[in-house]
Amino acid sequence: MERQSIILTFISFTGFDHMGEGGCCVQLLDGDGVFNVAGIEHFMNSVKLAECGLSYAVVSIMGPQSSGKSTLLNHLFGTNFREMDAFRGRQVFLSSALDLSAFIKSQTTKGIWLAKCANVEPFTVVMDLEGTDGRERGEDDTAFEKQSALFALAISDIVLINMWCHDIGREQAANKPLLKTVFQVMMRLFSPRKTTLLFVIRDKTKTPLEHLEPVLREDIQKIWDNVPKPQAHKETPLSEFFNVEVVALSSFEEKEELFREQVASLRQRFYHSIAPGGLAGDRRGVVPASGFSFSAQQIWMVIKENKDLDLPAHKVMVATVRCEEIANEKLAYTSADKEWVQLEEAVQHDIVPGFGKKITAILDECLAGYDIEAFYFEEAVRTSKRQQLESKLLQLVSPAYQTMLGHIRSKVLDDFKEAFDKALEKEGFAVAALECTQSSMFKFDRCCEDAAIEQANWDPSKIRDKLQRDIGTHLASVRTAKLSELTALFEGQLNKALAEPVEALLDAASDNTWPAIRELLQRETESAVSGFASALSTFALDQATVDKMLVKLKEYGKNVVESKAREEAGRVLIRMKDRFSTLFSRDADSMPRVWTGKEDIKAITKSARSASLKLLSVMAAIRLDEETDKIEDTLLLALVDVSSNGVKNRSIQSLDPLASSSWQEVPSAKTLISPVQCKNLWRQFKAETEYTVTQAIAAQASNKRNNSMLPPPWAIAAILVLGFNEFMTLLRNPLYLGVIFVVFLVGKAIWVQLDIAGAFQNGALPGLLSLSTKFLPTVMNILKRLAEEGQQAAAPPSQSKPELDSKVFRNSIRSNSTSDPSSNISSTEDGDEYSSPLRK
Repeated sequence: MERQSIILTFISFTGFDHMGEGGCCVQLLDGDGVFNVAGIEHFMNSVKLAECGLSYAVVSIMGPQSSGKSTLLNHLFGTNFREMDAFRGRQVFLSSALDLSAFIKSQTTKGIWLAKCANVEPFTVVMDLEGTDGRERGEDDTAFEKQSALFALAISDIVLINMWCHDIGREQAANKPLLKTVFQVMMRLFSPRKTTLLFVIRDKTKTPLEHLEPVLREDIQKIWDNVPKPQAHKETPLSEFFNVEVVALSSFEEKEELFREQVASLRQRFYHSIAPGGLAGDRRGVVPASGFSFSAQQIWMVIKENKDLDLPAHKVMVATVRCEEIANEKLAYTSADKEWVQLEEAVQHDIVPGFGKKITAILDECLAGYDIEAFYFEEAVRTSKRQQLESKLLQLVSPAYQTMLGHIRSKVLDDFKEAFDKALEKEGFAVAALECTQSSMFKFDRCCEDAAIEQANWDPSKIRDKLQRDIGTHLASVRTAKLSELTALFEGQLNKALAEPVEALLDAASDNTWPAIRELLQRETESAVSGFASALSTFALDQATVDKMLVKLKEYGKNVVESKAREEAGRVLIRMKDRFSTLFSRDADSMPRVWTGKEDIKAITKSARSASLKLLSVMAAIRLDEETDKIEDTLLLALVDVSSNGVKNRSIQSLDPLASSSWQEVPSAKTLISPVQCKNLWRQFKAETEYTVTQAIAAQASNKRNNSMLPPPWAIAAILVLGFNEFMTLLRNPLYLGVIFVVFLVGKAIWVQLDIAGAFQNGALPGLLSLSTKFLPTVMNILKRLAEEGQQAAAPPSQSKPELDSKVFRNSIRSNSTSDPSSNISSTEDGDEYSSPLRK
């Protein structure tokens, strides 16, 4: 065959192989020992490994290079491991087919590849390890072989050891170094997991398996016995670490059909491999499927660092990391959950009915999801992380819960205020307060139960205590307001019942004034106190407070009387003058006095002043206590008796009883008018009433003069002697009498019309000037009236003319007298009577 240049180009996808029946195939570790994190994550997501929990198995295969491991796996598990990995990711220039064959044999699987077994239950993952005793790594470079072997033993449940049949029994055969490697690295696991070693004898000869298996087991035992072990495992048997199984397969190239039949039979043993009695039925320390990627990465990291691998501690570490990741994922999911976001927003504005149940359901869903995903991890770690997740979830919902309690407290408090106001209209304060408080606290407790979160077990007692304090504060405020209103009501009633009667009693001012005031005060105070005590009973106050308020009401009544007494004491001078004026100007029948000259003005004056002095003595001090004093006697002695014995008393100025600022036996707080003030008031009173007495005396003297109508006797005798002739003339000629009468009437009318007396009040000259201007018009006016009346009347006989003239003058005088109040003219049916003003 001609030599020809062959160019083969094989490109792999960064460790990912093509998809086939067995699913995704990924390079877990490359030839340099670099862990493909992105590749395994993609693999797990593609095959949904994380959903398997503990129901999965890991199978790996070890064996010499080019021993047909990949071929066996592809036929056994339906995977798609490439059997000629030499072409992965490189461009090769070959000159002939012989060179191609040599190249294929020189380079096979590099690193560790991972794939899913097809149609095997449970979920089974298979790893194809780089072959041992490879020419490329050299005779001395066995580090990766040991590392990969330890890695496989740490994460695999079943390890297939691929070996040639003709190597069994040979001392230096290729399987001996492999077994030594497996047993040596196993000692680096502090607590090895129970791994099943399934020896697959390839290209079985005619020698029966029953003869081959004892030889193989004997070789395995010798290797185990000769492998150096730590002190703790010096006497540990092989069976403690491994379950050893042996199976033989015919040659794939020579007996392909038989090979396929035997592989199919072997495949059946991998069904339900993790069930009791299966190939991996007694495995230990299984990592949950969701933590497989992280666990494998961490194990490889420890192996690469050439450290001893503590599988139990690693298991805890994987559980810790994975459970924390799961918890964080669930927390983030819950935080962004639409239902929670809506609920959190709604609770900011108002009470959310069923808040507790809704939050509980959200938390239950989150925790249940965590429990499902973390179920297969270490129980202690799982529980611890669950508690942390629950704590974080409660921290998440705590603000909303507190806000909810705040809304409940505000709503219950508002409802309490409204209900309490309505209850006060029907019931007493204490009963209404008790009923409304109990109802509100029960409502709060019920709302708190509705808002309670089962996972939290939070105690709302602090909010409840705050609500109770708020209710107590409101009750205290309302109680204070109601008590103030009630106190003001009874104080107003007491003030109305005392103020005006006390004023009237003080104005009357007698010996019984203060006893009457004390009786009035006691009666009205007892009535008010009784009503007030009855009203206070609805408030359920302690007795000390009630007594204090009743005493305060009594003191108020007493203060009303004292305040009124002080007010009246400030007007005592006016009261004294009014009393004096009343008693002096009116008689016993309250009729105005007419000073005819028969009255004893001195006695009347003394009586009126004594009554005024009585008023002063009554007003001088407050006498609400039944104690006697000598104020009245002192005033009588100093003010009344001194007037009758003025000379004697004026000679003893040093004994003046009013020369003091306080009364004997009377406290200064009870003094309304001091002795000195009484003396000054009396002096002022006498000065202001002196004029009234003087006027009365003048009126009495004037009345006496006016009542003397007859002249002296000598004047009467002179008139009789000197006027005898004129008197006889009048008797002989009666017409003169008529003329005189008419002249009198006309003169009287002119006097009245001209108001001569009033005109001369301002002096003689002004009077004469005034009369000179009014005399002629007045006379003409009188004559005009007479003429008008004459025209209206029928013309009488001549002898009746004097009678007519008399009537005219009388009518004129009557009309003028009605317009002038200074005249004393009165009329009767028979005729007119006239009386002149009193002569001065």
